[in-house]
Amino acid sequence: MNYFANMNWEFMKSRYSTKDKSRHFSVRDYHDILCPPSEKPDFLQKYLELSVLKRLEGISLLCGTDWTKLYNNRMRYSRLDHSIGVALIVWHFTKDKAQTIAGLLHDIATPVFSHVSDFRHGDALTQESTEAPTSQIIKNDKKLQKLLHADGLSTEFVENYHKYPIADNEIPRLSADRLEYMFPSGASLDGCWTFEEIKKCYENILVLQNENDFPELGFDNVETAELYCEKFCSIGHILQLNENKLTLQLLGEIMNMAVKLNVLQEKDFMTLSEKQAIDRIENWISTDRLALKPKSEYSDKQHPEDLKIRFTKYYLTFRNMEKIYHTEQKLPENQFFSVSLKVKQRFINPLVKISDSPTLAHKNVISSAKSVQKAARLSDISPASSKIIEDFKSFSDTKFGCVKLYF
Repeated sequence: MNYFANMNWEFMKSRYSTKDKSRHFSVRDYHDILCPPSEKPDFLQKYLELSVLKRLEGISLLCGTDWTKLYNNRMRYSRLDHSIGVALIVWHFTKDKAQTIAGLLHDIATPVFSHVSDFRHGDALTQESTEAPTSQIIKNDKKLQKLLHADGLSTEFVENYHKYPIADNEIPRLSADRLEYMFPSGASLDGCWTFEEIKKCYENILVLQNENDFPELGFDNVETAELYCEKFCSIGHILQLNENKLTLQLLGEIMNMAVKLNVLQEKDFMTLSEKQAIDRIENWISTDRLALKPKSEYSDKQHPEDLKIRFTKYYLTFRNMEKIYHTEQKLPENQFFSVSLKVKQRFINPLVKISDSPTLAHKNVISSAKSVQKAARLSDISPASSKIIEDFKSFSDTKFGCVKLYF
């Protein structure tokens, strides 16, 4: 049986007690794990005063899910928190200023509600469309350019964190970005991480050489790698359930309609906080003179007033929904919002340092002239993790996720 077969939405939300204090911790304490206070680089602070970075404080890591009753997120973690966390990890393992600042700036182009903009633009599968303006933002910000110049850096060193394999690489490899976002995501979405588990995992991470002879973050031992793999994949499972797909697609369509109705403008997605965007929508709804009326079907191209009705219904549905229906058929559009999507799968198959013990000998052992340490992919030495990974990749939710429209 598939490892994730019985892990439905209600199970994922309730499997860890909200009363367990070990699953509640501050952002500061968590960041201190990533880079102890005595080790933190002084040069980061001046960048954190920049408006282009401070803007990210008003954007959640979890893509607008803090604003709907369908979720019960346990902590708020901003894109600025995430950016700082990535920078701290990169610095901890490289002590390289350019790579660290590239990590800090990697989400500088993130719009309001984060990856919801990818869903808005039909990029649910790769979720990379939000990165496009990064280089231009860095080049055009005079204060940022001044700081880079003072640090002996230019745009080319920090505009693309993908070129630094410790900062970022392809799934299912482990990178600072991937390592960082899954700790607070799990702590918030279902409380799967305790503070001590995060600490244990992080203390057992080191830099290894991968199959392409590039540096890659990996684990010191199989046991810790298995723990991390299981939790990472379980969090990734939440992100590929129909509940998450529907939430992000629904919010994306709400944002598109907000633009059509001039409630929001495209430029607002790069200037407003999430709260400001929500407040603007709610002010519009509360002051709009159009009364809600039931409609058998919507045709906003012929009747612009219907777009207002549909926008209001969709928004109130998003804010108040508490359950969705899992179906194989699309439910009637005049009563339900339905989605059928393939989304980016987030899973991990990390490197693990291995000894020369015959019990761990394997044909896929990775060795490097640059290092006496040998490594292997977790799936090659752990049958349990290999099954989790394969089950994650093969899991499929029902064809449709549907939610009954408000009113």
